[in-house]
Amino acid sequence: MEIIEKSIPSSKFDDVNLEGTTFNNVNLKNSTFSDVSFQNAKISNVNMVNVEISDCNLSGMKIEGISVLEMIEAYNKMHES
Repeated sequence: MEIIEKSIPSSKFDDVNLEGTTFNNVNLKNSTFSDVSFQNAKISNVNMVNVEISDCNLSGMKIEGISVLEMIEAYNKMHES
């Protein structure tokens, strides 16, 4: 299925398998993701301004080649009281 140059704002996807799907030039501003698997996903050239990530399994996640868990651990060590 291809959806090209269409607008489907305020849509809801529940229990949908989009494995192997490619998203290009997509606006997900103000979207919410919960109970989603991004396992092995590749994200590049994305505007991540004000994105919040919480209550997630970050095992193996990297940003610019740096382990996110190691970054969090280093941050926590720097801010220990």
